Amino acid sequence: MPQESLPSAVADGHDPLAPLRRDDIPGWGSDLDRAMRPAVPMERMPPRLDRPDHPPAQQHSHVEVLVSPERPGITPVFGTTAPPRGLSGMLRRAAFRQTENDVRHWLLLLLADRVDAVEGIGDDLRQGHIPNVFSEVGLPAVWRHDPRRVIRKAAIGAAVLGVGYWLLRRRK
Repeated sequence: MPQESLPSAVADGHDPLAPLRRDDIPGWGSDLDRAMRPAVPMERMPPRLDRPDHPPAQQHSHVEVLVSPERPGITPVFGTTAPPRGLSGMLRRAAFRQTENDVRHWLLLLLADRVDAVEGIGDDLRQGHIPNVFSEVGLPAVWRHDPRRVIRKAAIGAAVLGVGYWLLRRRK
């Protein structure tokens, strides 16, 4: 048998049935000693940070905190960046009456976020600040990169508004 057609291990004079040693295989590393493997977690003794034996003190709530029915109480530390208020708060309260594995829970939370965005625009208008909605939703960037899309969406929006106006006028 010609030497070129043999596998490299046999061509090097290695018996194919004999077990290979790790040191003989270039790039071998998955079976390195555990102390030499970077993917193996290594514990420090003593630990770098002391962990207290008791849980943190309960944070006091100054606003309503919505809690899932699947948990007995609120966690010791929590965030209240958007406390429930208005119609969006009512939707959030309704969502938290459902369990987290119920799709209604998540759909109500999504709807509450959209309603909260509209309520935020209303709050801006009440405070005398006129929001630049077109810039905030990224319309100038979309116009710069895909003007046909903006025109198509504007035409569809105008058609929907026109049909709605026509239906309202027809009722009267």
